[in-house]
Amino acid sequence: MPFSPSQSEQADPAQRACGGRPKRLAIGIAPLGLVSIGIVPMGVVSIGVVPMGVLSIGAVGMGLVNLCVVGMGVVVAGVSVMGVWWAGVEGMGIKRLAGGTSPVEPHSAGHLHRSGSDRPAATLFAYPTQAEALRKAEELGCSGVHAMGSLWMPCAEHPSTPPVLERPASPP
Repeated sequence: MPFSPSQSEQADPAQRACGGRPKRLAIGIAPLGLVSIGIVPMGVVSIGVVPMGVLSIGAVGMGLVNLCVVGMGVVVAGVSVMGVWWAGVEGMGIKRLAGGTSPVEPHSAGHLHRSGSDRPAATLFAYPTQAEALRKAEELGCSGVHAMGSLWMPCAEHPSTPPVLERPASPP
C-alpha cells in the first residue's frame, strides 16, 4: 500500500519541508533555505547561533566561509577558529591571514599552537628534523635535543614547564 500523507501533514508546510526543496528565505529553529536565519540555520547563506552553510555568520559556525566566534571551515574569521586560511585571536590552519598579535611559534608542519590563557603563552617547540630542534635549543640557551613521538624537541630533556616567549614587562 503506498504512503499517503494525512490531511494535517498536507496542510502543515513544516511537515512538507522535510526532504522538500529549500525555500529562498527560511526563518525558524532549523530552517533550510538559500538564505537561512535561525537557531541552527542551514543553507547557502546561514545566519544564526549555529549556522551551517557556504557562508556562515553567527556564534558557532561551520562552512566554507565563516564569520563566527568559534568557526571551522576553509576561510574562517573569529575568536577561536580552525581553517585553511584563518584570522582570529586563537586558531590553527595552514595560513594565518590577520588578527591579533599572539606570541606564536610556527613549526615546519605549517600549523600553529598557542595557549588559551592570559598568562604568557607557552609554545610547543616540536620540529620534524633533529637539526631544526637543535637550532631552537641554541636559541633557548639549552643543549641537545630529544624525540617526542615522530618529532624532535629542543633541549636534552623535556622541561617540567614549557619554555615561554619573552614579553616586555607591562607597567604596574
